[in-house]
Amino acid sequence: MRVLRNLESLKKMLARSRTHKDKIEEKVGRILKNVRDNGDKALIEYTKKFDKVKVSLSELRIKESEISAAFNELDSSLISSFKLAIENVTRFYKEQVPRNIRTKDPNGKTLMSRYVPLERVGIYVPAGTAPLVSSVYMSVIPALVAGVKEIVLVSPPAKDKSLNPFILAIGSLLKIKEIYRIGGAQAIGALAYGTKTIKKVDKIIGPGNNFVTEAKRQVFGLVDIDMLAGPSEIAILASSGSNIDHIVADLEAQTEHHNGLGIVITNSRKIIRELRRRKISGFALRVRNLEYACEVINIIAPEHLEILTKKPHSILKKIKNAGAIFLGDYSPVALGDYTAGPSHVLPTGGSSRFFSALSVKDFFKEIHVISYTKKSLYEEVGVLEKIAGLEGMNKHIESVKKRLGGS
Repeated sequence: MRVLRNLESLKKMLARSRTHKDKIEEKVGRILKNVRDNGDKALIEYTKKFDKVKVSLSELRIKESEISAAFNELDSSLISSFKLAIENVTRFYKEQVPRNIRTKDPNGKTLMSRYVPLERVGIYVPAGTAPLVSSVYMSVIPALVAGVKEIVLVSPPAKDKSLNPFILAIGSLLKIKEIYRIGGAQAIGALAYGTKTIKKVDKIIGPGNNFVTEAKRQVFGLVDIDMLAGPSEIAILASSGSNIDHIVADLEAQTEHHNGLGIVITNSRKIIRELRRRKISGFALRVRNLEYACEVINIIAPEHLEILTKKPHSILKKIKNAGAIFLGDYSPVALGDYTAGPSHVLPTGGSSRFFSALSVKDFFKEIHVISYTKKSLYEEVGVLEKIAGLEGMNKHIESVKKRLGGS
């Protein structure tokens, strides 16, 4: 494992490259425009071009009979495993549902915050040699708990036009009836703009390749998105008593993600020596103490953070920037990927400084409600007149005074 000299070296290694980004922006822009202008025709065209699959208009949507058939083919033990994971995730997110807020003052002024679920959400599920089946329930369940009425899945087809049967089976378990065999930037365009076959959504969730991520960036504002996800990453904070075999195992697990990145931060010479001789990918940084290690972590803002020190809970309060934190020797990142409960849809690339993990709140809109009585309006008219007058908004002042019999 490569050992870095200092924080600056680590920052350089973590610097996100913009190589070929302009070309990606242009290509994605053209794809999105074609989907916006030509709808289903463009989807069929791009599915043939990029996925090497020829589909007809009627084949874009997976039949409900195919979805239920995929579930019926599942092994009973696998069904039990899926159900347990789904129960864990559902239980966690039920605790997150926001509650409406209402306040009323003595003069009758009433203020409310109403939380209203989104109507329709699109979930992108990447395909490939090992489709991320777990991403389906990790993305769908928070939306279901929030009360989203319509949830649609999109995923690229295999060469024989099929979708991964486990993706369909999870969809069946979660009672998702609308699934399409489309992928790439064109799928994001279909969700954002809508076509004759696919109704537009309010929000798009889910990771994908560079083209999918760039497409999400370009349609943001027309629809909402969860975040702009990049390669998976793990940072491990270790001290002298940390189990080196557990550290190595978690780093090796990270290599199963495409372009996955592993970083070990430690104040232990022994761990550094051991990592240096191991043939594993990633980087290690030795720091003078755990206090400084926390500063480093808050700067790099990792997606996953494991705290494998003797007293992990005392470290926790010092961490401000991380997508998800795993405390102690018996809480590996793999649990968060599959069964723990919180969604594994997390901010990457240092964006945990300002983005949060996917939650139930991502599927709600907060609407403010304001209700005054004549008495409460009278109490505030003078304040409003001063501030609005300062801004030159005289018509605003007049609109209030009209209600009090003035002009």
